Amino acid sequence: MKLLFVQVRYGIGDIILAGLPYIHALSKKFNSKISLLVKESSKASDLFAEDEHVDEIITLKKEMDGISGIFKLSRELKKRNFDKIFIFNSSLRYNLVARLAGIKSINQYPLFRSKDNIVHSAKIFTEGITNEIVSTEPNLIIKKIDNNSDKNFKICLGISASGDTKRWDINNYIKLAEELSKKKNCKFYIAGGQTDIDLINKFKNSNVGKDAVSFEKLSIKQALPIIKNCNLYIGNDTGWAHISVALKVKALTLFMDSPVFAYGRYSSRMITIEPVGEKNTTTHDTLGKEKISFDSVLSEAFKLLN
Repeated sequence: MKLLFVQVRYGIGDIILAGLPYIHALSKKFNSKISLLVKESSKASDLFAEDEHVDEIITLKKEMDGISGIFKLSRELKKRNFDKIFIFNSSLRYNLVARLAGIKSINQYPLFRSKDNIVHSAKIFTEGITNEIVSTEPNLIIKKIDNNSDKNFKICLGISASGDTKRWDINNYIKLAEELSKKKNCKFYIAGGQTDIDLINKFKNSNVGKDAVSFEKLSIKQALPIIKNCNLYIGNDTGWAHISVALKVKALTLFMDSPVFAYGRYSSRMITIEPVGEKNTTTHDTLGKEKISFDSVLSEAFKLLN
């Protein structure tokens, strides 16, 4: 049986928290590998490279946008003769694509639904298909583990962010690393890319820079075994936080301008810090990065490391 999973949200976090558990659940239900239709920005090719539940990863190309793109995409899917499609959105576009591709069994969210909780919707939808309770805990499968015998506490610092309003100041991360290093022997892994190079260099040029390694020259796939070997993630609500959770690493995640109820409550390994005065209420336009309590982050970090 040929299965296709459609999740076309933009981010890495999206494919993990609204994709990973449900890809596995559907693959197990139908005892078959499942192909994915995703955006390149999801980095699904890196994330699922070693996952035995996943078959082909089909990336949405720019020429598949617009009206003509409907026909181009449907032709691509038709070549593959899928038996079932699972569309994790309410878009009429993908329903039409599935019909034009000749896919007989079309499973999709209710059409034209404008608002949803990204995790709850995916869970309820999948449970309706599998007739089983599906856990929201993600499990990212990688075969290579970095069995580092280093006795230091290994901490992944997620300094990257999709926007400045979601980014705790780099000086806070430097101060945090300094305070942690006073009581623990720590090694820091700076999770960021080429766009974060100025922040990475500022950290490396600080007093704790000698104990830091950065990811800007690594692919996501190359970074996975390093994160897997970390004791803790501390950082912004970004893809690195959700990767850490999926690798079974506890993630102390700072929510300052994104919906904590949707993105921070799907896993027991996700521990959240919100701006002072917020409790399960942080969302878009909270604009609370200046109200994240440094002392709260430090205290929670020590608690988790202990």
